[in-house]
Amino acid sequence: MTEKADFIDLRSDTVTHPTPHMRQAMATAPVGDDVLREDPTVQKLEQTVAAMTGHSAGLWVASGTMGNLVALLTHCQRGDEVILGDQSHTYIYEAGGSAALGSIHSRVLANQPDGTLDLKAIERAIRPDDVHFPRTGLICLENTHNRCGGRVLSPDYTQSVVELAHHHQLKVHLDGARIFNAAVAHNVPVRELTQKVDSVSVCLSKGLAAPVGSVLCGSEDFIARARRQRKAVGGGMRQAGVIAAAGLVALEEMIDRLAEDHNHARRLAQGLSQIPGLSLDLETVETNIIYFSVDPTIIKAQDLVDRLKGKGVGMLAVGPQELRAVTHYGIETDHIDQALSVLQESL
Repeated sequence: MTEKADFIDLRSDTVTHPTPHMRQAMATAPVGDDVLREDPTVQKLEQTVAAMTGHSAGLWVASGTMGNLVALLTHCQRGDEVILGDQSHTYIYEAGGSAALGSIHSRVLANQPDGTLDLKAIERAIRPDDVHFPRTGLICLENTHNRCGGRVLSPDYTQSVVELAHHHQLKVHLDGARIFNAAVAHNVPVRELTQKVDSVSVCLSKGLAAPVGSVLCGSEDFIARARRQRKAVGGGMRQAGVIAAAGLVALEEMIDRLAEDHNHARRLAQGLSQIPGLSLDLETVETNIIYFSVDPTIIKAQDLVDRLKGKGVGMLAVGPQELRAVTHYGIETDHIDQALSVLQESL
């Protein structure tokens, strides 16, 4: 039985701590100046992620947000338009970076409940060649889809978007912050979800538990141009192998265990569904992210979050009555049961 936790942090999978093996690898990693292309650990990480995702090259970046920003700056010219979802991380949570730094216009479509964008809506949103309109430059997808509850985009859907985009001479970028969660949920190699898109950003610091970093992957030409954009936004690092080493351990040791997080999320969701005053759709819980609502006649979401925090459980309020909980490395079955007990006491 797991020892009772002082604080069960279900706010996000970004709160994970590096494993002992990661810390050891960080301490002993061979390093060099990465801006001068001399860090062997960074190069190994870039090559490893590129091969896993079915692409020819990779670029180490400080975060998923930087990976997405660099991708948009590389794919698009100033004044171009990107098609993306209204619930996408790039649109909501990345400080408007593509507009602020790249003068890239957003064409926002409604995400469907499963995280997809309607194919007909995408095609209607592609601009005709007319001087009055911005030029459509890119389509962005997200897998798994955070705001839609950690939903998984299938290989067939992704392929359909890529075929549509390429028919119109457009590119597709995939925000793959939790792409390994998607691969584990579908029980497929990650490349089946990534090899057809023109670029993908893979995060190492969420469920994979590395402390820092993402890798942006694409063609050799794309990555060469992206490297310049990374430098422009201040992402060039020196002896970055000390943190890239943790990413290599994450890829070697932390992918298969993501299934545990998914099982814990299902257990948590089933427990939540049985607590009076809470509601959620169990069919939407596919990976490690759960969104649920609390009855407004009982308590507001933020007040419930504050009450839970005082009793040793962390969750996020993401709306007046909506909360999010995320399972991850370090959360065990007994922690889930403890959190459910605290929730029931708090209502």
